[in-house]
Amino acid sequence: MAHLIIPPDSLSSATLNGIVEEFVTREGTDYGHGTISLETKVAQVLRQLRSGEVVIVYDSDLESVSLTPKQGLQVPD
Repeated sequence: MAHLIIPPDSLSSATLNGIVEEFVTREGTDYGHGTISLETKVAQVLRQLRSGEVVIVYDSDLESVSLTPKQGLQVPD
């Protein structure tokens, strides 16, 4: 199982926005704490990515991308 962390600044803005929009619109990511616009959700996640709180992880086995909190992430040396 190979996981690669993808720096957000290595992606085009269109690709990065597409990944983030797909993430925030996934079923189960809205917890009902009021109505928050898609634009606001995307902006929040982009801030977390830029601050390093959240990372983009590519899974080469599944050929998929996910967003994961950096805290607690197991990264081999």
